[in-house]
Amino acid sequence: MASSLVPLSAPHPSWFTPKRLLVIFCVINMLNYVDRGTIASNGVNGSLGTCTSSGTCTSGSGIQGEFNLNNFEDGVLSSAFMVGLLVASPIFASLAKSVNPFRLIGVGLSVWALATAGCGFSFNFWSITICRMLVGVGEASFISLAAPFIDDNAPIAQKTAWLAIFYMCIPTGYALGYVYGGLVGTYLNWRFAFWVEAILMLPFAVLGFVMKPLNLKGFAPAESKQALIFEETAVQEVQDTETLNDSAKPTKEEFSHMFSKMKCTCIDLNQFSRFIKDMKALLFEKVYVVNVLGYCAYNFVLGAYSYWGPKAGYKIYNMSDADLIFGGITIVCGILGTLAGGYVLDLMKSTIPNAFKLLSLTTFFGAIFCFTAFCFKNMYAFLALFSVGELLVFAIQGPVNYICLHCVNPSLRPLSMAISTVSIHIFGDVPSSPLVGVLQDAINDWRETSLILTSILFPAAGIWFIGIFLHSVDRFNEDSEGQVTEVDTSNATPLLEPRVAETSDSSAS
Repeated sequence: MASSLVPLSAPHPSWFTPKRLLVIFCVINMLNYVDRGTIASNGVNGSLGTCTSSGTCTSGSGIQGEFNLNNFEDGVLSSAFMVGLLVASPIFASLAKSVNPFRLIGVGLSVWALATAGCGFSFNFWSITICRMLVGVGEASFISLAAPFIDDNAPIAQKTAWLAIFYMCIPTGYALGYVYGGLVGTYLNWRFAFWVEAILMLPFAVLGFVMKPLNLKGFAPAESKQALIFEETAVQEVQDTETLNDSAKPTKEEFSHMFSKMKCTCIDLNQFSRFIKDMKALLFEKVYVVNVLGYCAYNFVLGAYSYWGPKAGYKIYNMSDADLIFGGITIVCGILGTLAGGYVLDLMKSTIPNAFKLLSLTTFFGAIFCFTAFCFKNMYAFLALFSVGELLVFAIQGPVNYICLHCVNPSLRPLSMAISTVSIHIFGDVPSSPLVGVLQDAINDWRETSLILTSILFPAAGIWFIGIFLHSVDRFNEDSEGQVTEVDTSNATPLLEPRVAETSDSSAS
């Protein structure tokens, strides 16, 4: 029997270069947060109906007016996505070790598109809340896998800058969502905003199913030579036993069924035990825990800003176009601040201690500017100081995620991002929106509410300051625990490197 390798065509660069992959991930991330900004905008979120003392009543608008929601229910609506995110994030992160990550992203984004369309068809508080829960599944599939891919393929000297570009889409998406939701709610109907989002996301969901696999650093291909050798050895041993005791041998069908059942059981148990082991490794990593704690406090404030900001601006300063004003500030400050944070860390030399220094300093001074801004009664003084504050606080996005990716073993990075995302939502923006709603219902003063909320940025800066003094090790280049050393790399990086097709000619003697 003879075989030969025949190149079918000359090698040519793949269309999916690292930069194009970054652009695709950025657009998906932006759509995720456009949806968040949309539901927070005055045009979509709306307001309750009001009645004057003389008995003159005006009807409500948007979701809040149509479903007659109080501020607490309105805040719960903004946080409902957390249920899907909390359940799905660890599942997607664990499955990434055995399933093509792009297929996982395709599944999640398909659920996202269907759930977003469902928001447009909702008929009461519970129906739209359930749809918002399912929206979290889409983010869970994407956010824990996108950042490790970007970190793998970014130039060594620009890793934080590439992460900053990706996370820049968060404030930009929120801001575009404010403007988009306001315009659609004003000229059409709030339901159309969700239907258009679903249509825009659908092509990316399809792309997740058709893209060829791309392995993450620290993950062996699903079918390695070692795994194949193990299976072949097991089959060979059974065949030897069959030769010695032919009368007692099981049929091939029976053996295949037993072997498959035993292998599936082992895989399930191994995946569960591996997940528990990985979780312990994360929780015992002090650098990771301190980083996420500071991120939770930070996100508590930013989450409430993003949801209640337009409404607070309208009530405190009588901003007639609060959506457009807050959207414009967030777009400019979000882009400049996020990119600046990434580039500054790269200039300082990207290390974990330097990242903590940048986090603590920018958050501390950003908190001072934001707190002072709410003390002024003049709207223009508020806008000037608040813009500087937002510019500083948005600078943390690149550094904080750089720490999450580099303080753990490469094989833990998807789980690291998943648990970080779950934590900052479940302890950050998820409780902050309804709690701020409760606080405002109690004191009925948006200025005082905003000052109390902003003060939480100071503890966030203090937590990150502690991280400077922790012993830290950059584990990006560590060998993954249990990593297969001899693997079939024919499909290792098909998106980024050209492949040479192979054919074999064989003849029977």
